[in-house]
Amino acid sequence: MGIGIGIVLLVIGLILALGAIDLPAAIDNAIASDTLGWIFIVVGVLAIVLALVMNQQRTRRTTVVDDRRPPPTV
Repeated sequence: MGIGIGIVLLVIGLILALGAIDLPAAIDNAIASDTLGWIFIVVGVLAIVLALVMNQQRTRRTTVVDDRRPPPTV
């Protein structure tokens, strides 16, 4: 789920930062869309990296196998 949210934030950030859409003037006067886009890009990349690190830690396990065999008979 973390990777998906990171990708969504990254895409929204790229749309805002590159100016693919124009926000209405009322919103654009209050918030700088390119700055908001770069913030979304940074947060999206951070979410993806953290999700990958947490997933890597979850899958790293050490398994000890106790193999007891009877002594060989002659």
